[in-house]
Amino acid sequence: MKSYRKELWFNTDKRYQFVHITHQVEEAVKASGVKEGLCLVNAMHITASVFINDNESGLHRDYMEWLEKLAPYSRDGYHHNVGEDNGDAHLKRQIMGREVVVAITNGSLDLGPWETIFYGEFDGQRRKRVLVKIIGE
Repeated sequence: MKSYRKELWFNTDKRYQFVHITHQVEEAVKASGVKEGLCLVNAMHITASVFINDNESGLHRDYMEWLEKLAPYSRDGYHHNVGEDNGDAHLKRQIMGREVVVAITNGSLDLGPWETIFYGEFDGQRRKRVLVKIIGE
């Protein structure tokens, strides 16, 4: 069995931002040489997320508005905000999830017709990483 590891690094322009990363993950799959297996993609920071959904700007706005209603930004509205102001970011990450696992079939990501992979940032403007771990034959 083969194993491959790659880190993707991000430093977003905004505090909240979704970054389409499918192409970078596809490149890692090709570099791995795995034809049949699994690809794990996970955020390595507790205020960031990795998720799969449609690459449609209206949906992304809907997500951001929904998340802000569920966990609004506040400098002093969270018990966690002792020296930080990112309590909301931890909650947003919990809702959106830490990772995705995608099957690899015939050397390609086996995604549905509208599925794309995103990095979700909820406390941005600083350097963070995503792990891509691929295993298979």
